[in-house]
Amino acid sequence: MHRREKHTDKRADSRPTAAEPPLGADGTEDAFARGATADPVDPAVIEPPGVPGSATGGTPPGASPELVEQREKYLRLAAEYDNYRKRSVRERQEAAARGQAEMVKQLIDPLDDLSRFAHLDAATVDAATVVHGAELVERKLLKALTAAGLQVIDPVDQAFDPALHEAVATEPALSPEDDHVVARVYQAGYLFAGQLLRPARVVVKQWNG
Repeated sequence: MHRREKHTDKRADSRPTAAEPPLGADGTEDAFARGATADPVDPAVIEPPGVPGSATGGTPPGASPELVEQREKYLRLAAEYDNYRKRSVRERQEAAARGQAEMVKQLIDPLDDLSRFAHLDAATVDAATVVHGAELVERKLLKALTAAGLQVIDPVDQAFDPALHEAVATEPALSPEDDHVVARVYQAGYLFAGQLLRPARVVVKQWNG
């Protein structure tokens, strides 16, 4: 009887070990007081640095005035840049349209001349008149296109330049000095504002010694 009571008292005096702290222990209460939670943080709502509120579409609650100011500044700059981009595209399109309209305007007079000669009565007009009219239209066209930036490539007696000329045939040169010199032009080439539209198709002299 005495041994049984002594064993009972020993079991009643047992205490929890340090590995299993009881519910409501000081360490657990301090962790919750510091804001610890059992739920993990969702990385999708983490905002990029320097842009507060960008992930959620608004300023986060409790944000400092500096963060609010930076976010408003960012949104204002983004809107201004978008407006500038749209305005630049619109201005380029309008400038291109005005340039094309100006060129077409310069071609109206040569087109009128060409139309008049195209509708002449062949029975009452001689060949010399038609040739003269064609030359007149050609001069007007070249004048208008040259004013717009067109440059004709007609390299007779010039050194062959593969960047601007296309050799379609060769012929013997009479001297070494004439080697790789353009003898004739089959078809003129054209540059427009420094851009090659078509190379000149030429016959090149070749010295065979």
